[in-house]
Amino acid sequence: MVSRFGDALRTAALPLLAARLTDDPLAIASVTACGYVPWLLFGLLGGAVADRVDQRRAMWAADTVRGLLVAAFALAVSLGHASIPLLLVLAFALTTLQTVFDNASTALLPALVDRQALGGANARLMTGQQVAGGLLGAPLVPLLLTAGAFMPFAADASTYLVAAALVASLRTRPPHRPPRPAGSTLRTEIGEGLRALWQDRALRAVCVSTLLCNIGMGALIATLVLHVTRWLHAGTAGYAAAMTAYSAGSIAGGFLTQRVAHRTGRLRALLVAGTVQTAALLLMGTVRQLGALVAGMLLLGAMGMVWNVSQVTLMQQRAPASMTGRIAAAFRTCATSGAPLGALLGGAVAGAVGLNGPALLAAALFGLAVTSLIPVRRPDVPVVASPDSVTAGGVPS
Repeated sequence: MVSRFGDALRTAALPLLAARLTDDPLAIASVTACGYVPWLLFGLLGGAVADRVDQRRAMWAADTVRGLLVAAFALAVSLGHASIPLLLVLAFALTTLQTVFDNASTALLPALVDRQALGGANARLMTGQQVAGGLLGAPLVPLLLTAGAFMPFAADASTYLVAAALVASLRTRPPHRPPRPAGSTLRTEIGEGLRALWQDRALRAVCVSTLLCNIGMGALIATLVLHVTRWLHAGTAGYAAAMTAYSAGSIAGGFLTQRVAHRTGRLRALLVAGTVQTAALLLMGTVRQLGALVAGMLLLGAMGMVWNVSQVTLMQQRAPASMTGRIAAAFRTCATSGAPLGALLGGAVAGAVGLNGPALLAAALFGLAVTSLIPVRRPDVPVVASPDSVTAGGVPS
């Protein structure tokens, strides 16, 4: 939560700083793009590393390095040495380290709480992150900027170091892992993670459906400002209202997640969340009123939290302990690739069909995502046996 607070400060401040340094839209957009590229390049590698090392140490080491990098960048900004190439390098380096941190975090949580408690733990974690980043972090950026352009980055650096200290204070034993076969390489281990994800019918379906949803959300978010200001003519106040509704819905969804999952099971919770989100997107794309947009964003945020908590918990519960990092990395890399693709599709659809087109495109993609989950909606979909989940007698444990 502390680290997400700092991330919100930096994420909001970087484009503003880039806009001060250049008028080139492509250069400014490239700073944001560098936050996606490392996931596509190194996401799978980060998962393999997370399964090889002590995850707690990997997390605090990654955050310590990130804290030092951002502190050095804050110093460069304060001395007037900031530049677009420096911003690109910073964004790329931070996200590269994040591939290790996030995958290690997903793999570590099952070692801290019982498997039955994973849903509640994920809900608290994601809700806290949304409060820290969505409600507290970003609104502080204008205030910090009045004290100097370097201040958001200095604050971000301090949050990384505090987060590293908190993770280092955990007293957990490294998970038991079977010995790696002689000659095993990172490439081989990455392939094992990809195969394990593909062979688990439920996780494969959830991964495909999450990819479809991310393409839709990428299309919507990339063009939302045009949807609000030009299609609805609601101005910047309308845009702020839409984003606030989404954050508020996400926080509310954090409290709803466990109730929905207890009533329906994790897979059916995904079906419920996807169906409601499809209806919300149809509302946003067909009703030309700000109230409809705000209601739709509120539902998107709430059901998005239900979706995220459910899919992460399902993955942690079904993945073998020795492969959680790699399976999480394969899942994240696939899902993350949908956002930039969706952004490009959203821009093309908005230009060809109309400014409400991306919302309708997103509704169609969410509908496909829900349909792809129907064959595995039963809560008793079997877990594919893995090498470390089989006893000496050959029976899945």
